[in-house]
Amino acid sequence: MVNISEVRAGTGNVTIEGEISARDEPRDVVSKFGKRLRVCSATIKDESGEITLSLWNDDIDRVNVGDKVKIENGWVSDFKGQPQISAGKFGKITVLGK
Repeated sequence: MVNISEVRAGTGNVTIEGEISARDEPRDVVSKFGKRLRVCSATIKDESGEITLSLWNDDIDRVNVGDKVKIENGWVSDFKGQPQISAGKFGKITVLGK
């Protein structure tokens, strides 16, 4: 597990824990394959910093502001010059509690 401040764009297999401090409204998008998906941006923070967390589909309804969560095998990408993390295809988001 790493601190959020150590997370860098372009890395995979990242495990972090933190608290959800903000969450946007979900929005509908269409994938490059024509599939309709829901996505939502949230902010996850720990004592070292914060990062944007992309929540997809069912994870959106499971994660709320104030929840402590763990992201395992996360993927960090670059979005508009800022790193953001998501569970991706192979990762897992676990809600640890409030």
